Amino acid sequence: MSASKSIAVLGAGSWGTALAMVLAKQDHPTTLWTWQEQHARAMNVSRKNSAYLPDIELPENLVVTHDLQSTVESCDTLLIVVPSHAFSELVSTLSPWLTPSHRIMFATKGLDKESSELLSVILKEKLGQDRLVAMLSGPSFAKEVAQGLPTSVIIASESEPFAQECQQLFHCKTFRTYIGDDIIGLQLCGAVKNVLAIATGIADGYGFGANTEAAIITRGMAQMRRLGLAMGAKADTFMGLAGLGDLLLTCTNNQSRNRRFGLYLGQEMTVNDAIEKVEQVVEGYDNARQVRQLAHTHQIEFPLVEAVYDVCFEGKKPQDAISELLSRPVAAEYP
Repeated sequence: MSASKSIAVLGAGSWGTALAMVLAKQDHPTTLWTWQEQHARAMNVSRKNSAYLPDIELPENLVVTHDLQSTVESCDTLLIVVPSHAFSELVSTLSPWLTPSHRIMFATKGLDKESSELLSVILKEKLGQDRLVAMLSGPSFAKEVAQGLPTSVIIASESEPFAQECQQLFHCKTFRTYIGDDIIGLQLCGAVKNVLAIATGIADGYGFGANTEAAIITRGMAQMRRLGLAMGAKADTFMGLAGLGDLLLTCTNNQSRNRRFGLYLGQEMTVNDAIEKVEQVVEGYDNARQVRQLAHTHQIEFPLVEAVYDVCFEGKKPQDAISELLSRPVAAEYP
């Protein structure tokens, strides 16, 4: 994949914008699509994404548009970065305009809103089982990526050559890319870490300390790994950038919208008020229901996800959920 290949980034939130900036700064012909015409017009005039990254200038060569069909038809590679709840509908919309030569990447972290399926499964179902697909994930706050601060991520695909091509598109001095083949593990980590970030936020908001935070991260990792192995993921993924790296980032820093959502819940704010206060999509809210469903399907015990689910969907008070976690029977760390 040469530098002359054109790339369309679909989704002009903070993460999509940041990734589009990385690509444009390396002189790849890059188009950033937003579903809102007014948003596209404002970005082209101000050369900023005022809604999500208000203090950061867009590269001059980054084109912003709301015309989805022409964007898809004029590019070679698509990078989908819309929220997970909009993923399936967008892929269905794209389907008539895609050719066999289009390459598909996605950096959306989450699961399908309706089925709780992995997003790669949704892509294959809608676009064909032979379609080349890759996912980009890892510990990466959008604002820091847009600012050009050093970041490392992983790109996974069942096709190693395609993963390498995608790696070359992104890799630069400030955005280091690794490759792998565990696309299942990357997707599961990207969803579960959101739920665990809510759990750490709740604990911190309730007034617990660093010991509690470390326990949630460590036990959450063990429970996430068990579910991942049951789904066919690889053990090493959970100790890598998409697993431990993203989990630490999301659980310990208030740039994480999921952690902030949990903090507000721990401070006895209602679910609706907490979501409104975050002012952005809280992926972990839906992920709690979806990951719980996956755990039940694969018969994996996941107490931390159950606790977050109970708070978000069953009206359980955070202090009661915490009390129930602490009252669980004693057990070996690794049964």
